[in-house]
Amino acid sequence: MKPAGALLLLGAALLLILGGNCDICPVVKDDVNRFLVGTPEEYIAIVRQYNSNSLIEANARKLKSCVDGKLTLEDKQNALSALDKIYTDPLC
Repeated sequence: MKPAGALLLLGAALLLILGGNCDICPVVKDDVNRFLVGTPEEYIAIVRQYNSNSLIEANARKLKSCVDGKLTLEDKQNALSALDKIYTDPLC
């Protein structure tokens, strides 16, 4: 995985969990897991829960397709490992 991609994933997760709101961590973890290792339809179902705009859905499909096409399984597991460290932080 390119360093910029890893930094983007970690930055997005950090933005979502900053502030120590423990209620959001399980939701964010599920969303990120489906984004990285779920099927495209599983990820789109998550996106639809938050926004039903067809343009947002189309962009989510493109993003998921890009992640699935560019990141190896090892890249995805490395990203999940890094995120697990964030999720287990006492502030989360």
